[in-house]
Amino acid sequence: DRVMLDTADILRKRHQFKGYLHLKVMPGSEKDQVYRAMQLADRVSVNLEAPSTERLAKLAPHKIFIEELMRPLRWVEEIRRSVPAYKFWNGKYPSTVTQFVAGGSDESDLELLNTTQWLMKNVRLKRAYFSAFHPIRDTPLENKAAVDPIREHRLYQASFLLRDYGFDLEDLPFTAAENLPLHTDPKLAWAQLNLVHAPVEVNRADRRELMRVPGIGMKGADAILSARRLNKLRNISALKKLGI
Repeated sequence: DRVMLDTADILRKRHQFKGYLHLKVMPGSEKDQVYRAMQLADRVSVNLEAPSTERLAKLAPHKIFIEELMRPLRWVEEIRRSVPAYKFWNGKYPSTVTQFVAGGSDESDLELLNTTQWLMKNVRLKRAYFSAFHPIRDTPLENKAAVDPIREHRLYQASFLLRDYGFDLEDLPFTAAENLPLHTDPKLAWAQLNLVHAPVEVNRADRRELMRVPGIGMKGADAILSARRLNKLRNISALKKLGI
């Protein structure tokens, strides 16, 4: 970690590098090192790999989930709350991200997204990255079956619903095995269960309700709110003109 911090310091000070810098916090880092990384970087990351202590033991038994991986994310949030933003690079707090190996420890999507949601709410995680497991020769898991890449895609979609669209974990359409359906976008799957018989009234719905409709994102919801202040939206063509 010291070599990485020294390199970042040289880039910022000696070479006056003002571009984007992302630093990864390694297992065993000290709090002062995390603080220094935050002063130099636009983003810092801690790769959790698995959603819990039990799951990580299957995937990477040499890593310690709480002490080595979760604790630095807590430190980042503690530092954000106690140190003013002007003391960091460009006067802003760095964002934080993490990464999970989807399917590497036989965990469910519910487990992955439960941990993701907790991190978003409690340590202001910016986003989670997901990597579908695939076996590598000459490793303990070389005979484990590869995970369908579509699962990775569905996890990304669901995490954005949690972060940006006002969805809660309980809203997501998990199967009996606590996984997301592979064949359907999770937002569409939710709508098929909840909106078919109770559609959204486009002229009365608030922003959060509008964003739950498949095909309407954040920009689309804002466009609808702006347009209906002038005129009532009466047909599908009016929505198409708004780019929906």
